[in-house]
Amino acid sequence: MPAKTHRGTLLALFFLAAPLLAKPLNVLVFFADDLGQRDITCYHPESFYETPHINRLAEQGVRFTQGYSVNPVCSPTRYALMTGRWPTRAGLTNYLYGVREETFAGAPLTRELPATDTTVAEVLRPASYQTTFVGKWHLGETPPRDWPEHHGFATNIGGHRVGHPPSWFSPYKNPRLKDGPKGEFLTTRLAKETIGALKSAQSSGKSFFICHSFYQVHTPLIAPDALVAKYREKRRKLGLKDQFGDETQYFISTKEPRKVRLNQAHAVYAAMIESMDSAVGEILGTLDELGLAENTLVIFSADNGGLSTAEGSPTSNLPFRAGKGWVYEGGIRVPYIVRWPGKPAGRSIDTPVTTLDIMPTILDAAGLEAPGPLDGLSLAPVLRGETLPARDLFWHYPHYANQGGFPGGAIRSGDHKLIENYEDGSISLYDLVRDPGERQDLAKEKPELAKELRAKLHAWYRSTGARFLTARPGGPAAWQPPAP
Repeated sequence: MPAKTHRGTLLALFFLAAPLLAKPLNVLVFFADDLGQRDITCYHPESFYETPHINRLAEQGVRFTQGYSVNPVCSPTRYALMTGRWPTRAGLTNYLYGVREETFAGAPLTRELPATDTTVAEVLRPASYQTTFVGKWHLGETPPRDWPEHHGFATNIGGHRVGHPPSWFSPYKNPRLKDGPKGEFLTTRLAKETIGALKSAQSSGKSFFICHSFYQVHTPLIAPDALVAKYREKRRKLGLKDQFGDETQYFISTKEPRKVRLNQAHAVYAAMIESMDSAVGEILGTLDELGLAENTLVIFSADNGGLSTAEGSPTSNLPFRAGKGWVYEGGIRVPYIVRWPGKPAGRSIDTPVTTLDIMPTILDAAGLEAPGPLDGLSLAPVLRGETLPARDLFWHYPHYANQGGFPGGAIRSGDHKLIENYEDGSISLYDLVRDPGERQDLAKEKPELAKELRAKLHAWYRSTGARFLTARPGGPAAWQPPAP
């Protein structure tokens, strides 16, 4: 065979084989704790907080304006992140280990991520991905059976049973994190650990999946002194004062008002957000320096809305109503940013998306099949400029929230959202386009629509095995959705 023809044959074979030899996309997920959508300045330019690095990520990728967590508190949403399944299916519907009671007791609660549920890490690891978990886990209390290393992560740095850090500064009192120099800040340390994981993955040549799960901005509200001083001065210069209103608790036993923050002016909270944003910047900077950014899917989101009605009420989610612990928009609207190399960037997309969509999107990027039916959708089509199939979104929170929220469920269908109160089965209906603050109840004005959405919500309860409030000893019978 002539040399020229031989070389041509080899080149043709190379290009035919190239797609098979291409390294699968790496995956880096940033998952924040208690971070509302309005806490990020690319969503709220007038925010008191400063998030330049997260803003830059949004400019390089896609910013979903209607991103939702699947639950108004953390553990259920973290379950959805890991499994792509409704937490209602597993009965993991409250933060672990929430047992608060009021008129009724909460629904029976699964207290761990079931070993029978396959996580995204358990799919990626056999496909030669280097799997690393860094930060908050909060998906089980029995060490180490319920911790990340039991659910597909080869490396676990800092993830165990607690929902907030025992200490923001070293010594950390964390069984999965070695202490650093006395006074080392937890957020800085975890960023260093993720940077180390990136360098390790580059050296190994393996694709990686890193879930960097921030403990920010969960209470206790603590940040480095210099950052706190910066925002106290900013608050002084802007002449800001704390502003609060009332958010009514719709419990059968009481309708006491609960204080809700109306403005963003909390210096310590702002400092916590900046330290988180700086960590994002350091990690993404390392991704660039190592030449890994062009082959890495990056996702940034959070487990529930901002804390506005309890524990210091440090942030405001306005125009969205209430916050963490409530099924109103303030409790479930979260930042949702995706940067997928090769996909059109610098866009805002109004399509409603949810935590459930993260796992199928990751598997799509990795070219892997799901282990079974998932409840979310891959976002690859909408990132390409196409549309997602029309769907309804659901929420199920059969518990009394520490933040004052009532036990309830919700459905979003198109522009409308119906909320059902589990104490008595009462409903309210809102048009989220005209009324994002959920103040104008349309249930009586649009009874047929309310009936239709309630029927869909009840059908979803049945399909997912939803559990509801239970009676307390000597107390009244608890409401249950009627049989179809």
